[in-house]
Amino acid sequence: MDHVFADCTLDDSRLTLTRGGAPFAVEPKVFDLIHLLVRHAGDLVTRERMIEEVWGGRIVSDSAISACIASARKAVGDDGKTQKVIRTIARRGLMLVAPVRGAGFTDTAPRLQGDIQETQRIRFAATSDGHRIAYSMTGSGPAVVRFTPNMTNDLEAEWHIPTKRRMIDAISRQNLLIRSDTLGSGQSDRRVAALDFDSQADHICRVLDAAGIDRTAVLSESGGVLAAIHLAARHPDRVTKLAIIGGYADGPNRRAASRLVDPIRTSIDAGWDQSHGGFLMGWVSSYCPEGPFDDLRAITEMARQATSKETILAIRDRLNAASVVPLLPGVQCPTLLLHARHDAVHPLEEAQKLAAGIPNAELVVFETANHLPLAGHPLWNAYVAALTTFLAE
Repeated sequence: MDHVFADCTLDDSRLTLTRGGAPFAVEPKVFDLIHLLVRHAGDLVTRERMIEEVWGGRIVSDSAISACIASARKAVGDDGKTQKVIRTIARRGLMLVAPVRGAGFTDTAPRLQGDIQETQRIRFAATSDGHRIAYSMTGSGPAVVRFTPNMTNDLEAEWHIPTKRRMIDAISRQNLLIRSDTLGSGQSDRRVAALDFDSQADHICRVLDAAGIDRTAVLSESGGVLAAIHLAARHPDRVTKLAIIGGYADGPNRRAASRLVDPIRTSIDAGWDQSHGGFLMGWVSSYCPEGPFDDLRAITEMARQATSKETILAIRDRLNAASVVPLLPGVQCPTLLLHARHDAVHPLEEAQKLAAGIPNAELVVFETANHLPLAGHPLWNAYVAALTTFLAE
């Protein structure tokens, strides 16, 4: 049977491995390790299982296991730094994260092993002016706090959307993930006292205090990058690293001062009060034109119910006019940016501005037009692997 992944084909009937169409000679144990990982693609393969199946349960040294893993990575065109094919799960084992095609394989996205948290507990932190910020914690390990696009999230709703849940599970597999709803949306207090990004950063500090967390990594998506950079620049003692997906340095109005119409704002204004309306589907689809579209309607409806039209339009105006360029030199933590090459909402140039302005930041570009990753897209596993590898380092 052929197992096709990355640019490799593993034939377990002929015991051969080809890469880039050419045969690649590997030692038997290296082949057995790759075969084991391929057969369990997307699942955690523990060290104990490797010893049992590759070495027949015999006593084997750590150096021999490490050498075999290094040879397996080399054979499939991977290495211990990028881990695009074989990812190390700290203190647990390995996972083959590249999509696999072949008989019997229908879904090779990473899945949470062991105890899957089927329910979540939503808690509340108080702001200095008496508002309630909703937050939830899942998983265990080094802390990660997430900034979502402003005003479009709801902790309870996203728990039941497959794309959202699979990203939550992927991070919670190795980290303590703290998610919160921005003040004015979701499960947080809908009364909005301020819409500025410094206040949002302070609210996250309140959440961290309530959760008993001093220092954390920060994950930000799209418009959430603005508050995340305010947090990293103004509270460097609390931020260990920063991951940015689909971020930008200057809002659309600053990129094009002559812009008279914001088509996304127009769609929001026309469709916010229409349940399952086409205007809002057009808005969300413009962010992810390549689909898959299974979850987009649920994401659209979550956003519509997360806040009022007045609030979403007010934050949209603030996002359009914002700039974090002056703050970028103050971000001193390790920073990783993931961005789509053909993003029509926030072009690649914006991610390049962030990467150039933040000291020692790294940019990874994906060949897609989707602003944010969606489960089922061919690049989903690559997005998840790049993100979780950075957060686990």
